[in-house]
Amino acid sequence: MASFATKQDILDIAAAEPWEKAQPAATIYGLLSKTKDAHGDRPAISYQLFSGPGDPAETLTWTQFHGQVTQAANLFRSLGVSETDTVAYVLPNCTECATVLLGGMVAGIANPINPLLDPEQIAAILRETRARVVVTLRAFPKTDVAQKVAEAVRLAPGVETVLEVDLHRYLTGIKRLVVPLMRPKVRVEHKARVLDFTAELARQPADRLTFDDSAGDRIGAYFHTGGTTGMPKVAQHLYSGMIYNGWIGHRLLFTERDNILCPLPLFHVFACHVILMAAVASGAHVVFPTPQGYRGEGVFDNIWKLIERWKITFLITVPTAMSAMMQRPVDADIESVKTAFCGSSPLPIELFKRFEKTTGVTVVEGYGLTEATCLVSCNPPDGEKKIGSVGIPFMHTEVKILRSKGDGPVECAVDEVGEICVASPGVYAGSTYTEVDKNHDLFHHDRYLRTGDLGRIDADGYLWITGRAKDLIIRGGHNIDPAEIEEALAGHPAVAVVGAIGQPDAFAGELPCAYVELVAGATATPEELIDYCRDHVHERAARPKYIEIMDELPKTAVGKVFKPDLRRLAIARVYDAALTEAGVNARVARVIEDKKRGLVAQLERTGEATDADVAAVMGHYTRPWEWG
Repeated sequence: MASFATKQDILDIAAAEPWEKAQPAATIYGLLSKTKDAHGDRPAISYQLFSGPGDPAETLTWTQFHGQVTQAANLFRSLGVSETDTVAYVLPNCTECATVLLGGMVAGIANPINPLLDPEQIAAILRETRARVVVTLRAFPKTDVAQKVAEAVRLAPGVETVLEVDLHRYLTGIKRLVVPLMRPKVRVEHKARVLDFTAELARQPADRLTFDDSAGDRIGAYFHTGGTTGMPKVAQHLYSGMIYNGWIGHRLLFTERDNILCPLPLFHVFACHVILMAAVASGAHVVFPTPQGYRGEGVFDNIWKLIERWKITFLITVPTAMSAMMQRPVDADIESVKTAFCGSSPLPIELFKRFEKTTGVTVVEGYGLTEATCLVSCNPPDGEKKIGSVGIPFMHTEVKILRSKGDGPVECAVDEVGEICVASPGVYAGSTYTEVDKNHDLFHHDRYLRTGDLGRIDADGYLWITGRAKDLIIRGGHNIDPAEIEEALAGHPAVAVVGAIGQPDAFAGELPCAYVELVAGATATPEELIDYCRDHVHERAARPKYIEIMDELPKTAVGKVFKPDLRRLAIARVYDAALTEAGVNARVARVIEDKKRGLVAQLERTGEATDADVAAVMGHYTRPWEWG
């Protein structure tokens, strides 16, 4: 394991270690077995159901974890799963979650699903991936996962078996006695058989596979993209891409002596590929606190004490979580922490400075995406960290900044903004998504994945993300990068989190607006923040025309501001105001997402109103509408 300080270091490693020779194993099971043989007695995974620094925790060594993964793979094969069949799981974080992920990939294709999705969305993913087995929670207090999955399986008749994980086994004391009395009832209308995961696992051998491991590279996982609305796209991940992610983590960051705190969900590539696979490759120890990670009760209040308890060397985080941590005093010994690795969305400069000054911990910002099996670049741990940059592309990852011209894509000059396009062992060229139609126009030159992110590469080889192509605010044909607004507002001492979007406008098409979450205990008014933007948003056209302060901004499970929900709020607000001003008796009932039309406002009458009355108002806006 060696770190890096410059782009030249990366080039030197790549030249000395071609991927064909550097790849540490051909299969997931081969990589796990190699680590078990090297570090069998060392801790692999720790998990605690509650967030207190003294709460009970379960730790598996690499030998124990290898045994459980072996049992899980054997179990799935006994249920009829082949290499081309899917094992889906809808689980909060727990030891079983990691076991099912790896066991599912060894036996067939693992398909992690976000438990926050609606039953209809879960069902759509189960149908798309043709899942035969689903692993989920047994009914448990304060969660509706079991209920949602029961309904989803009813809508996905291809599922033959449901395996239930019971969190009751993690309980101690009075809770262990009381919870069974509080267990909610689940209405089951599907025809799949329901089995106890732990009991079925115990019937399988832990010392050997009951089948031959895969011969080599193949699809090992399906990961859905998108947040909490619409039908997410499903990306296909090869063994080689996942092993590549693990190899990078081991080669540049982690050894078997590192302890990693990962309060991110095990249905997302950041936790699964960047962290868990890197642990599998290196023998590092990963700690998962609470079923909901950062969203878990008391996690932020106990975060520094958890770091002290587990002697954490690497903290895995996202900008919204860092902001929440900065609202708590550092009340524990965190000297063990070498690095905070931050991803998922751009890190505001002021938050970067505040975190490093308060904690003394070095922040390394990185970049990845589900479609590339995750990792693309990160700031050098031992070199210059350019604040706001996502660092230097990794070994064997080629990043190009391209602009589409009439005769094809053209590579941008140094510091010129274009679309970030990636080729690497993590990119499944031509077959990124399960739906063939979604792969059309997804690649330049048949190998460079079009990320949809806008960015530039500077003279030192650092990659900068300037925004999402689809997030651009287009004001009268003028492109506005929302990152400029967000960076400016994030510098205000009262602002914790900000999301900038384009709100509909009858004249300009869109106008910039912003939604803001304040630091706990801080005060500010929208008028104050608009005045602040006059001084700090340099481009006049980009200054927001409307700012709203919210108790909490909508976020995805990994802490990204979920902009589709902000767009819904803005559409409803602007359209309602326009209808009221025109004296038309109608209002926005809801804003839905349509696959082809995007966000669509569904209206309802509040009195007498003709189609012509409404059309006269709504015709001034570019976004579609319909009667709900």
